[in-house]
Amino acid sequence: MLRTSSLCKTLALCLLAHANLAGAQQTKPSDAPPKLERLDESNMAPATPAPRANEPKITEKRAGGRTTEVKVKTGKSSYTMKGNNPAGGSSTGDATGSTLRAPQWTVGEFDLNKKKKAASEAAANTEAAPVPPPPAPAK
Repeated sequence: MLRTSSLCKTLALCLLAHANLAGAQQTKPSDAPPKLERLDESNMAPATPAPRANEPKITEKRAGGRTTEVKVKTGKSSYTMKGNNPAGGSSTGDATGSTLRAPQWTVGEFDLNKKKKAASEAAANTEAAPVPPPPAPAK
């Protein structure tokens, strides 16, 4: 057991000496401030933020200075928030006078007249084509 403890002490001493030598080799940074460069402001373009791809589109409807409806569209998802008109005798803090409503999520929109619209547009395109004038009579 004596041999193991002296071996551990010798190994620990060697590791500490090695760590001390590694720490002594590091150089301290200088006290002088870093050298700065002047930028030519005449060639600089004004900074404009890049448009974000998933930025929400918010549309508000107002009536009489109050916001009555807010539509928010982010990517493929969209929802509508509508205000509640409180009853005449209730105040805002009452249970019957709450102006908050749950958001209405747009789950799916269906276009049932798609075939009719496509047919009417095709007919309008063929009718709108100019008719060439008849050929001039030969003399």
